[in-house]
Amino acid sequence: MASKPFWESKRLEQMTVQEWESLCDGCGLCCLIRFEDEETEEIIPTRVSCRLFDANLCRCSDYANRKKTVPDCIKLTPHNIDDLIWMPKSCAYRRLHEGRPLADWHPLISGDPETVHTAGVSIRGQVISETSLADPEDALDFAAWDLLEERGKD
Repeated sequence: MASKPFWESKRLEQMTVQEWESLCDGCGLCCLIRFEDEETEEIIPTRVSCRLFDANLCRCSDYANRKKTVPDCIKLTPHNIDDLIWMPKSCAYRRLHEGRPLADWHPLISGDPETVHTAGVSIRGQVISETSLADPEDALDFAAWDLLEERGKD
């Protein structure tokens, strides 16, 4: 009898660092610049990525040192998922936290890191870097409300 994969047999807080990191599907959605409307507390996503985001690989270019370069980069943990309401519904961490399975396009299911891109879940080829903006507030000109919707297929 085959044992269940770790993401089906462990709670998020029980996972090793390697298991936790392997849950990242490489969509890049968490690397987008967002604004919060102070009056409504609504999160406004943009199509502007963090300066460390590698748009070709759909990954952070300096993940190990990201907090040094981008102090407000949020480190996702099993304990802060509920507070990060802007996380996409497609995110593996959010899915597992909510008791949902990984999507069929997730690399741990498909065995292929490209399936997140071919399924249309990632932001590969859809963003500009914040380094290309004259003023950080210009990112609001690239608001992307469609990014709040469910992306990809289950």
